[in-house]
Amino acid sequence: MNNYRDVIKAPIITEKSATLSENGNIITLSVDPKANKTQIKQAVEKIFNVKVEKVNTVNVKPKTKRVGRYTGLTNRKKKAIVKLKEGSSIELN
Repeated sequence: MNNYRDVIKAPIITEKSATLSENGNIITLSVDPKANKTQIKQAVEKIFNVKVEKVNTVNVKPKTKRVGRYTGLTNRKKKAIVKLKEGSSIELN
């Protein structure tokens, strides 16, 4: 990855991610499928100026979709669940 902003695509805002961020210092991000955990950690630390404790990743497989008689697949995705160290926080509004 050439740029840190190429690694992180967008935050994932759902009920589950909201409860994780309230109870612990955990944020959920949509990242580039080719990025690894160290690249994700470096990107979050540089962009948001926080310290990262742990990074967990989930590869989301594409789903089959139909439009009439044509079938296709959605794009594959990768989610990163990032745990921040104590005292660090990110406001995603």
